Amino acid sequence: MAVMSWIRYAAWAILLAPLCAINGAAPRIPHSQTPRMRALPRLTVWAWERREDLRSLDPHTTAVAYLDRTITLDARGITTTPRRQPLLLPAADNLTRIPVVRIETAPGAQLNDDTAEITARRILEAALRNDLEAPVPALQIDFDAKLSERPWYRTVLEHTRQELPPAVPLSMTALASWCSYDGSWLRGLPVDEIVPMLFRMEPDRRQFAPNDRPAIPQQFAIRESACMGSVGISTREAWPRVLAGRRVYVFPDRGWQRDGLSETVKELW
Repeated sequence: MAVMSWIRYAAWAILLAPLCAINGAAPRIPHSQTPRMRALPRLTVWAWERREDLRSLDPHTTAVAYLDRTITLDARGITTTPRRQPLLLPAADNLTRIPVVRIETAPGAQLNDDTAEITARRILEAALRNDLEAPVPALQIDFDAKLSERPWYRTVLEHTRQELPPAVPLSMTALASWCSYDGSWLRGLPVDEIVPMLFRMEPDRRQFAPNDRPAIPQQFAIRESACMGSVGISTREAWPRVLAGRRVYVFPDRGWQRDGLSETVKELW
């Protein structure tokens, strides 16, 4: 594990040094988190749509952000698909469980004020379910919004924040490009956290030939201050140097049983 950690660190030092710097300067100090976010553990593991056994997690150090449902908008309307796979969690009352709502759109989707309000209500159902004894500790939304979809997404976030209990933080994931050179639209969003996903950046990587990757241009520097407080990484890709002082989310590419839950948590903690 120590050898793999060094390889992982060295790889990112070469590949993403420009991503972690601004105009050749040292990495910026992480954006201060809102008081609502500071109450959560620094480390969070993502649990997507597969069977996961996370009973070995220490609830004092690690939170779980699990896919709760997927909301799809297409020509037929709006469909909500709940999580289908089981999730085995520690029997601990103090475990931080963060529901994640994924939004997907397809051709023919009507993105207007009405569907924004309906989508927000469907999102809020994940946080305000009748079977929950108390509001969730946080709520996260995952949506790869296209340029034309961003005004609609802002409206969804505004409706969600307005109806979410004041003490519950609202988190959103972000493409790496949003936090680098395409992030002006993020400013002023009613969220407590924006998590840049520094993995699987295929739309950005396709701009370069494979042998050009060590020279990723300066445009990939994280410039948006709202993206400085957290970072999303994966188990199968090298980790960047921007983890210190940030909240860290980890995605298991092959599932936690294969990617080593305990080992990953130990290495990050």
